[in-house]
Amino acid sequence: MTDTFRELLSQRTRDMHRNPIREILKVVSQPGMISLAGGIPAPETFPIEELYQINERVLDRYGAAALQYDLTEGFAPFREALVSYLATKQVHSEAERLLVFNGSQSVLDTIGKILLSPGDIVALESPSYLGAISAFSSYEPRYVSIDTDDYGIIPASLERALDQHSVKFIYLVTTFQNPTGRTLSIERRRQIAEIIKAKNALVVEDDPYSDLRYRGVFVPPLHSFAPENTVYASTLSKIFAPGLRLGFCVAPPLIRDWLYTAKQSADLHSNTYAQALATEYICGGTIERQVPKIIDLYRPRQETMLQAMKQRFPNSYRWTEPEGGMFIWVEGPPGVDAEKIYWKAVENKVAYVPGKHFYIHPRDGLATMRLNFTRVDEPAIERAIAVLGNVLRDFG
Repeated sequence: MTDTFRELLSQRTRDMHRNPIREILKVVSQPGMISLAGGIPAPETFPIEELYQINERVLDRYGAAALQYDLTEGFAPFREALVSYLATKQVHSEAERLLVFNGSQSVLDTIGKILLSPGDIVALESPSYLGAISAFSSYEPRYVSIDTDDYGIIPASLERALDQHSVKFIYLVTTFQNPTGRTLSIERRRQIAEIIKAKNALVVEDDPYSDLRYRGVFVPPLHSFAPENTVYASTLSKIFAPGLRLGFCVAPPLIRDWLYTAKQSADLHSNTYAQALATEYICGGTIERQVPKIIDLYRPRQETMLQAMKQRFPNSYRWTEPEGGMFIWVEGPPGVDAEKIYWKAVENKVAYVPGKHFYIHPRDGLATMRLNFTRVDEPAIERAIAVLGNVLRDFG
């Protein structure tokens, strides 16, 4: 890379880095590669046939309005549709409180923009979603890790973090977390809600995966227990089409107003036509038919991966068994370097994501890896896990 114009770069670029997972995806495009890496929906889940009819309904119902500049807060019919959709998830909001963004990643970036000054503290799960870390890091914060176990973040650890630090906000993926697949238990959601209300703390709850439940029972979002202390962010990317880049949030009034102001100066508004398509996807009932189809596709893929891991992985490895979502988290024995294993696996045409990338301090996650099961079919999963099991044994 040439150094021409380097002196023009802002100071904040020191903390901006390319997303390593996006870089890994370049490797997995090699011929014959079985990718367990990216958190990418299966193309078979896209409602292509239905979209022909949805497209016609959009043009008939909204006409030129679907192609025009629109409100910063979002296409009004889409926000009305979201009110009903979110109510099924126990997120209750008026349309006026909703904001639509270009994917939930844009929600996270805008939150960073309005809340973070250099040196401010963000509290995160350990490990946490890499995309959120990337979004926030542009605004030069410091991070505090909250301890976790198989039931999500540990309330006592959160309380200590809030007592010991001046935390701007807490970022959580509460259901089928990326990268671990864990779900914060309902008992802990209640405890955390009481903690954040008592300390007047703010949580950013990221909820992209909760519709993808294969077993178990629905768990209400943290937002339902502490709505005035929670920014609830979600997306249709996992249950409609990620290329449409539709995300949205419900936020406390002051935060909502500043998110609106920041979005207005950043991009004026999100894609009107995509919002119109999503409106008809929800209101026309396609979503009610499509989500069960997605679950029926993903459930056996997850079950195949879990069963193959039991048969093929060394006994020294342990992993999560999520009730939904897109990921399985693997922890190896002390001394294992999952990135070295990754390169050996790639030589054998299998790719995954080394877990260290999801930690504030990468050394904390050297022996971990994230596996995705949504993009490949069952026979390919079985082949990939067999290869990976052999590689793991080679590394001891």
